[in-house]
Amino acid sequence: MSITRRDLLKNSATTMGGLALGSALSGCSSSSAQPPGDPTQMNSLLAGLPPYFPGSETLGASEMRISFMGTTCIPMISQAAVSVFVELGNGGCFVFDMGTGSIVKYWAMGINMDKMSKIFLAHLHSDHMGDMPFVYGFGPSYGRLWPLYVWGPSDSNFIYTDPLGNVRGPYPDGTKAYCDALKNTMYWHNESQSFLSTSYADYVIPPYDPNPTLNRIDAYDLVPIELPWKNTGKDAGGNANNDNIAYNFNGVKITHFPAVHCRSAALSYKLEWTTPSGKVLSMIYCGDTLPNNYMIDNAKSGVDVLIHEIVMPASNWVGKMGIDPATHPYAVQQAQNVQDSSHTPQKAYGYILDQIQKQGKAPKLAVGTHFQATDDTIQLAMDNIRKWYPNGDVTIAADTMVLNVTPGGVTKRRAIVSNYAWPRTSTSSPYTTPNRPKYWKTDPTTGQPDGNPTAQLDAVQYAQVIDKSLYNAK
Repeated sequence: MSITRRDLLKNSATTMGGLALGSALSGCSSSSAQPPGDPTQMNSLLAGLPPYFPGSETLGASEMRISFMGTTCIPMISQAAVSVFVELGNGGCFVFDMGTGSIVKYWAMGINMDKMSKIFLAHLHSDHMGDMPFVYGFGPSYGRLWPLYVWGPSDSNFIYTDPLGNVRGPYPDGTKAYCDALKNTMYWHNESQSFLSTSYADYVIPPYDPNPTLNRIDAYDLVPIELPWKNTGKDAGGNANNDNIAYNFNGVKITHFPAVHCRSAALSYKLEWTTPSGKVLSMIYCGDTLPNNYMIDNAKSGVDVLIHEIVMPASNWVGKMGIDPATHPYAVQQAQNVQDSSHTPQKAYGYILDQIQKQGKAPKLAVGTHFQATDDTIQLAMDNIRKWYPNGDVTIAADTMVLNVTPGGVTKRRAIVSNYAWPRTSTSSPYTTPNRPKYWKTDPTTGQPDGNPTAQLDAVQYAQVIDKSLYNAK
């Protein structure tokens, strides 16, 4: 009997649905569907952090805030798929990955789409970009009336010949191909929303636009910036050549370096911000990767926060999905195969941190993410990490965890959020003159252009719409 990755994920979905149902039921009465203190149903690490109230404080001029909006590859009520939001004291905002379900965490944290126009994708797995259609399509409805910029790897150009001589690839599988396909897929959505304004006449094209002569100013302009995924910032002799700079504006430099994950063309990112005080605050974000020396090389100079994926042992992973590892060794082997193509074991993360410390300077805070974080899994992860890295500051990320970074250190907190939070549209846009909508008419009273919300409806069908006066009669 052979269990495929699809079987594992199907079983995972069923199992997680059961856990979610148990959680929902326990919230509907005074009795609990789970035994009190069940370590598989709680995260004491997160619950024990000091509170942070979104919107209650202004970042200092030399302060960085990192918010975890999604922290797992298996979306669940407690954790969305991966996404990290970085805010700087100079007003800069950056999104690293936009995994399935993470948009609701942004809204719960008071972050709306006017701050989500620069997205850096580690790779094109859906747990890293599954909410991109929503962010792109509804951007102008929730405050982003300018283009969406997306950084990510270029085409892999990978070609495979199997033992029978059959050839696969190369495919258009890079960030540009993805963005082009997304834009084509979203025409119905985008046009249907375009009786609203989707751009500003006084918008200033940013300096990071790779081709400003195209005059991309509309919210439905989707601008991919492809990054050469083989580049490391060094030549063959190990000398710096700066061939891995993704972004370098307003004191913020974001570089990329290879991640070794599943298929050619995956990236990790390093953000370095020179603050007004002259101090540099820095973080590394790794989406997924096998443990590798690229990470050690980029982190050993010392970073404030190192965010790195980790994965639990294959037998634990299978057991969490309702499969008895003792009676299903094939399932364990298949899970191990997945991990061997893609992920960093917990103990390996400890080894990486140990090597960073020995070769240079340990991070002020190491964070494990892309991980299903409950008391039992966190304890096992920390035990394994500590085998190699016994003393440095380490934590395991969960949704709504917030890190404040200053030259003096890193503070960990837990955001207090509402399950019923609405998106908050910004009223402080730097732009003041919206362009007329694409579907418009002249207002007979003012003589000015106005949105035409019925322009795209079928005339025959629209004739069947019930007149407002009938249901407004009472």
